[in-house]
Amino acid sequence: MLTLRNLGKTYSNGVRALEGFSLDLARGEIVAVIGGSGCGKSTLLRLISGLETPTRGTVELNGEPVSQPHPLINLIFQEPRLLPWLTVANNVGFGLAELDGDDRRQQVDAALKKVGLGKLGHRWPKELSGGQAQRVAIARALVTRPEVLLLDEPFSALDAFTRADLQDHLLDIWSETRPTLILVTHDIDEALVLADRIIVMRPWPGRILDEVKIGLPKKRDRASVSFEAVKRQLLTSLTASLQPS
Repeated sequence: MLTLRNLGKTYSNGVRALEGFSLDLARGEIVAVIGGSGCGKSTLLRLISGLETPTRGTVELNGEPVSQPHPLINLIFQEPRLLPWLTVANNVGFGLAELDGDDRRQQVDAALKKVGLGKLGHRWPKELSGGQAQRVAIARALVTRPEVLLLDEPFSALDAFTRADLQDHLLDIWSETRPTLILVTHDIDEALVLADRIIVMRPWPGRILDEVKIGLPKKRDRASVSFEAVKRQLLTSLTASLQPS
C-alpha cells in the first residue's frame, strides 16, 4: 500500500508546486496523473521517489515513511538515461551489484527477454533506437522487482506506432509481478489504455480536481464505444482543470 497524505511542496523561490495531495494506492494498481503545465505532476513523482522532500505531508510505503530514495520504488524518466559507458546488459544489471556473477547474468538476461531485447545485451546505448533504449530503461527499472514503479511521460519522445507498442508491452510485463504503477502523461489515450484510475490535476498550486475510474478490462480497444465514452468524460474534466480557479 502506497499512502500519500496532504502532500505539499513549496520551492525556495516561493513557487507552490503542489498542495494538499492525498491518495491511497493498492498493490498492483495503475494510476495515471494528467493535467496542464504547472500542476506539479513531475514534482509529485519526485516526492514519492524520495528524490525531493515535501514541505508538508507524508509518503508512506507499507506504513513506513519514505524520506529518501527507496529500494522498492523505481522511477522511469522521459529520456532513458542509460549510462553510455556501459553495455545494454550492464545498464540493466546496474542495480544488482550485490548478486554474484551468475545470478546477475541470469536476471539480466531474463529482463532483456521480457522487453524483447534478448539478443542485444552486448550493444552500447548509442546503437539503439529510441524505442529500444526505453525498453532497456523499463528492464532496468523492473529487474530489481520494485513494489512501486513511477513513470514520468516515458513514451512521449517516441513515434505513435512505437508508443502504442510499448504501452501494450508494459502491460504484459506489469502483469507478471504487478507492482503499483503511477504514470504521469499528457496523452489522454495513453492514460485510458493503461490506468485503473486517472487523477486530473489543476495548476498553481498543483492539486486534485477530479478522479475518473475507468472500469474497462485490460487490454482495451481504443476504437470501442465504451473507450470513447470514458474519453469524453475525461476531456470534460481536463477542460475544467484548465479554467481559472
